[in-house]
Amino acid sequence: MRRFTRVLFAVALVLALGTVAFAAPKIGIMTGTVSQGEEEYRAGEEMVAKYGADRVIHVTYPDKFMDEQETTISQVMAMASDPDVKAIVICQGVPGTAAAIDKVKEVRDDILFVIGTVHEEPYMMAGKADILFEIDQPTRGTSIVEKAKEMGAKTFIHYSFPRHMSYPLLAKRREIMEQTAKKIGVEFVFVNAPDPTGEGGVAGSQQFILEDAPRQVEKYGPDTAFFSTNCSMQEPLIKSVVKGKAIYPEQCCPSPFHALPNALGLKVENKGDVPYILKAIDEKVVELGVAGRIATWTAPVTMNFIRAGAEYAMDFANGKFEDKKDIQRAKFTLEKAAGAVRIRAFDEEKAPNFLMVVGESIIFGKK
Repeated sequence: MRRFTRVLFAVALVLALGTVAFAAPKIGIMTGTVSQGEEEYRAGEEMVAKYGADRVIHVTYPDKFMDEQETTISQVMAMASDPDVKAIVICQGVPGTAAAIDKVKEVRDDILFVIGTVHEEPYMMAGKADILFEIDQPTRGTSIVEKAKEMGAKTFIHYSFPRHMSYPLLAKRREIMEQTAKKIGVEFVFVNAPDPTGEGGVAGSQQFILEDAPRQVEKYGPDTAFFSTNCSMQEPLIKSVVKGKAIYPEQCCPSPFHALPNALGLKVENKGDVPYILKAIDEKVVELGVAGRIATWTAPVTMNFIRAGAEYAMDFANGKFEDKKDIQRAKFTLEKAAGAVRIRAFDEEKAPNFLMVVGESIIFGKK
């Protein structure tokens, strides 16, 4: 009987070891919730659907991530506690991300980290994560204002709040926007808006936009361009712009799917069908009488950060390459996901793994 029991145990042990040895490698993805970053959330869901819930773990950081950084850290740690998780993709890289990476590295230094839309100090983050994707904010400081001028803007309204203005890249973009506006003869106006992570939450910041944007149009006239640094503000801002026949050069995170369909009353069945949504938006802005006054990028940028990040992470998990900071591979993966984009390093010498992206712009209804 004892011999039989020992045999059974030996068989069970072999099976268990076999299960561990042949377990499929996994990746983790952390995004915002639907209310704070629907595009990222849907892209995360897309990756789960593509590879299966047994290969991709998708979690979210809290809406009030500034006050709940411990929750962000614990979410990342929970994914890293699974020995089959070989890589983690985080987008957006909200405050708390750096601390989360540090905590993980205390127990596991084998995990690859890909970060999209970096909120914390760029050089610090380039030293902690392996690959980072970010919109080229300094370049946009010039391009957004110049595009607004091309669309007929005489005034440029910039909505933000102290937290965002403490982020180096966003602060630099605002500085360049102001300089560009002065250079090309556009009045630049900064408006302090409520932080959606603050006391009033998302609803409070959205209500502010709905009330303030019409006041700005009344004050400066319809040849006023509007820009906000926050995702949750985009939909009410677009609605206000359309109602006031004002100008909207692009979102904080440019994409034909970001806030535009909902704000314009369009239904989107497939968020991967870019040609369809571009055509639908174009027809709608003409119908609403704002042709030439609404614009964005042709590619959904933050969704593509997650798509490219997940593919890079999955290839690493599957053993297709070993160098976590394979920059050429990362660029190729992002170009494959995003199409017509320009990519440059934030700093070729000190932060070559921090990749900055500019997409192709489109002005809807422009003849």
